[in-house]
Amino acid sequence: MKDKKAKPNDENARTTPEELEEVHKQLEQTQAERDDLLGKLQRVSADYANFQKRVSRQVSDSIAYEKEHLFKTLLPVLDNFDHTLEKSKAAENVDVVLQGVRMVYDQMLGILRSHGVEAVEALGGPFDPSVHEAMMRREDPERPDNIILEEFQKGYKLNGRVIRPSRVIVNKLACTEAPAQEEPSGEATEEPDFEANREATNDFESTDTE
Repeated sequence: MKDKKAKPNDENARTTPEELEEVHKQLEQTQAERDDLLGKLQRVSADYANFQKRVSRQVSDSIAYEKEHLFKTLLPVLDNFDHTLEKSKAAENVDVVLQGVRMVYDQMLGILRSHGVEAVEALGGPFDPSVHEAMMRREDPERPDNIILEEFQKGYKLNGRVIRPSRVIVNKLACTEAPAQEEPSGEATEEPDFEANREATNDFESTDTE
């Protein structure tokens, strides 16, 4: 007996014009939302690319401005060096030249301080490995141990962060204390009785002779 294939229900399979129109409306709405989202994505992508270019340009401009500002603050120091060198040619007293150099040096330190740069205190203070670099050690019995005796090169900090440590000579005293003696264990130790041993030896020799 052959199986009879079920015939589709023509009434259920048939799509009405109203349903087709509704499907077309939903399709058009979906396409419109897709196009809107695609347009927003493209605008966001373009805005982000422009933002990256703008930030990169602003960073470059900021660095260039800071460099220009730093160089402008250093130019007066260079001018004072020129004046000092010119005056030193006609100066008869060395103290006058030294005074001019000192003024330029102090001016330079003031400019560095205005930019957050400060010198590291080293000479005469205790050695600190976080801000000092020990180049060598020397023994000076008249000074405390671990004290900085000399400074080869001055160190500096920028806004509290060490940008160059101080190179120094550190005082290192030799250990003069005698080594600690071992404490007695507290247990009684008998010392050898030499007299008793000598008497025992004599008794043995006399007995052997007899």
